[in-house]
Amino acid sequence: MSDEWTSTKPDSVTADSKPVDSQKVTEDGQWERELVNRLAFASLNEQRRTRRWGIFFKALIFVYLFGILFAFRSDGWETVSAKVGRHTALVEISGIIADGADASADSVITGLRAAFEDKKTAGVIVRINSPGGSPVQSGYINDEMRRLREANPDIPLYAVVTDVCASGGYYIAVAADKIYVDKASIVGSIGVRMDSFGFVDAMEKLGIERRLLTAGEHKGFLDPFLPSNPDDVEHVQGLLKEIHDQFIATVKQGRGDRLKQDDRIFSGLVWSGEQGIELGLVDGLGSSSYVARELIGEEDIVDFTPQPDFFEEIAKGMGTAMASALVKLTGGMNLR
Repeated sequence: MSDEWTSTKPDSVTADSKPVDSQKVTEDGQWERELVNRLAFASLNEQRRTRRWGIFFKALIFVYLFGILFAFRSDGWETVSAKVGRHTALVEISGIIADGADASADSVITGLRAAFEDKKTAGVIVRINSPGGSPVQSGYINDEMRRLREANPDIPLYAVVTDVCASGGYYIAVAADKIYVDKASIVGSIGVRMDSFGFVDAMEKLGIERRLLTAGEHKGFLDPFLPSNPDDVEHVQGLLKEIHDQFIATVKQGRGDRLKQDDRIFSGLVWSGEQGIELGLVDGLGSSSYVARELIGEEDIVDFTPQPDFFEEIAKGMGTAMASALVKLTGGMNLR
């Protein structure tokens, strides 16, 4: 076989091909990879830039809204009052009356003082929709309402009941000059209660042993996992009676001769609005707008009810306030 067929050269040239420059191929591949890398980095940078601007604008909107909220909360009453002129002031009491709740003494009293201090207030309405709550918080509000009435004899104070004004709610209402209700409103429940329960039999059936260590003979009184002690029950009944007597005295002080002679009034029963009129628990039928227009003479109503704090609302959304409210609702004495 001749050398013409056996010898080959790496850079040989045939009739249908051109010489291949391996260095050029390598440079072209590097250029393409660099281009792809640059495009990828440019895309990432653009995404980061877009994300930063998005965060910036969201923060800007939040600051703007927070500023509006702060401005309204800081001088909202004065601004509305200035625009409306002479007006009827409104303070809302809604829900359970308890320390830390929307209807706490601190919140309600703050609204009442602002309403009476406003020079354009012609009269004040306390609008109540509450089943009751803490006797202490209700007592604080009652005392402050009577003080404000004495300090501002020219500003009438009315209580207006919507759905319910029971127990602690009624304890507050009797401090007003007059009380107005709807015919279907529920009023009364002049009594005191303390809630408890007993798991003694259930624990015996389940074979559970209660281990309670105390320092003090009666420190564990009314423990739901132990049999009730007659002495402890008698002691608590005495406390409840004392607070009930205070409640009765407050109602008589506020209503005076308007109360009918009926022992059922102080039994803890509730009554409709119309029955409440007959018993002297309330004075007549009327809404907030009726009282503002017909009795106070100023139809424009300005709401002086303090609004919940912005950050408290966030905490409530996270469940903190729900846990706090659960503790308050399941313990302690209540005018309910």
